[in-house]
Formats: sequence, structure tokens, C-alpha cells
Amino acid sequence: SSLIVMLPGVLYALLAGFLGAVASSSAKLSLGTDYLKGLHIPLRLLCGGLLFTCNAVMWTFLAKALRSSCSSTRTTVTTTASNFISSAFLGQLIFGETHVALWWVGISLTLSGLLVLHHTSPNLTQSHDSKRE
Repeated sequence: SSLIVMLPGVLYALLAGFLGAVASSSAKLSLGTDYLKGLHIPLRLLCGGLLFTCNAVMWTFLAKALRSSCSSTRTTVTTTASNFISSAFLGQLIFGETHVALWWVGISLTLSGLLVLHHTSPNLTQSHDSKRE
């Protein structure tokens, strides 16, 4: 039952991280002269609008994730991991970027920490709730 209670917070955190990555990609498209030199002004403005929209929605999802979660640390780590992974895939898909092995080792360690945090947090929450009673 605690998994069902956690799910909305985790989902909001994952979406916040993804939207942060989309916002960064939009900024790179609208302001980065090296990537799309032939991009017309209206398309650059559209990417700029997407940047601000994604940021606004990202902050909304992050606030919802923090309200829904019993741990701000879990929310922060989940959002960060989601952002890193989304940035890697969007960078490869849109800009043809590749990442060195050390980067993947780092993101793997981040994800491992996230898994440890998610598996230990319910026990901490239960002990915290039992102290209240």
C-alpha cells in the first residue's frame, strides 16, 4: 500500500526531470548557433517559448512531487536521475551527442543510489510513523 502512495510523487519527479531536459534542449535549439544555423527566427522563438513552458510545468511537477513524497531527498534524487538520463537520450537523438564511458559509470552510480534510497525509505518512514504514536 505504501507503493501506491509513493507512486504519484515518483511519477511527478520523473516528469519534472524529463521536462527539465526538454527545456535544456529547447534552450540549446533556440540559442545555440552551432547546431541549427538554418533554423528560422519563428522556429527559434517557438523553441524559446517551449523552454519557458517546460520550465513552468517542470516546477509545477516538482512542487507536486515534493508534496506527494515523504522524502524531499528521494524526490530530488529521482528528478536529478530522470533529468540526466533524459538529457543523455535527447542529446543523442537531437544533437548526435555521445557520452564517454565515465559519464555512464557516473549515471549508473546515481541510479544505484536512487534504488538504495527507494528501497530503504519505506523502512525509515515506518519507523518515523511508529515514533509519532
